[in-house]
Amino acid sequence: MGLCLLLSGCAASSTGRSSSSGPPSLGFVNGDTKHFHTCLEKAVRETAASNMATLQVANSRASAGRELSNIKAMIDSEVDAIIIQSVDSKALDADVAMAKKAGIPLFVTSYTPSDGNDDVLGAVLFRLPEIGRLNAEWISKDADGRQVEVGIVSGDGTSSSNSMVRGFTKALADNVKVVASEPGGYDRSKAKSAASRMIRSHPDLQYVFVANEDMAFGVREALDQAGSTDVRIVTANGTDEGLAALKDGRFSATVSSPVMEMGELAVTSALSLLRGDQTDKIAYVPNRLITEGNADTAPIYCPYDDI
Repeated sequence: MGLCLLLSGCAASSTGRSSSSGPPSLGFVNGDTKHFHTCLEKAVRETAASNMATLQVANSRASAGRELSNIKAMIDSEVDAIIIQSVDSKALDADVAMAKKAGIPLFVTSYTPSDGNDDVLGAVLFRLPEIGRLNAEWISKDADGRQVEVGIVSGDGTSSSNSMVRGFTKALADNVKVVASEPGGYDRSKAKSAASRMIRSHPDLQYVFVANEDMAFGVREALDQAGSTDVRIVTANGTDEGLAALKDGRFSATVSSPVMEMGELAVTSALSLLRGDQTDKIAYVPNRLITEGNADTAPIYCPYDDI
């Protein structure tokens, strides 16, 4: 699976085509219209404009079939490269095959193809196990040797979601016991329901690890409604809303993984690789543990300007 690329980000150059005259042309196929996706699109648009690249944008609205149609439309438009935030990892394989057959370089974000990275121009990824590890280390330190119970509200059960959870559970101290784990499906209401069941079954719960901040707000509502206002929540993203929740005590920690940097890196890396520059084929969005004490210095999650 392209182990060298995934682990070390080996330098690579592109064999794809790039405009010999005029500005480079990029296509961006987005996977959905959720906050993450709109922030990613803002960053891609702004960075393409600042790098004098033309940009075509399409949204697949969580449909794998629509995503493949969007890839075909970008190919028909003869863009120099396509950046894609796939609807999921399974849909990506068909996109890669279509782009490869057409000779259009494909640059991926968040997900990588199941058979490795040989057939893509490059990728920008999150270090998901590290997100879990940083949250686990905060809980372990906060517990300070006490025997404590923790619950997990994970994402959607995909490999990416599972890798974050594994990073979390492996890094927990021996005195921290996971007593419950349920998927929240990256949906606030589902996460709230999961947390309601969790606190009823485990009234002595002291911490909950939640895979993203949107779900964490649902978890906080469920815990507060159950009278468990002292249960501490750790989570991930670093949005403005999440930072506000840190400051007022609703969350105890979050791991900042700014989508703005993912969009910026996707465009700048794709353009560099198209030019044949010696640029890392695989780039990673930096993670940073944020608490109330350093919330004012957290990286910007989403570009502020309208698209």
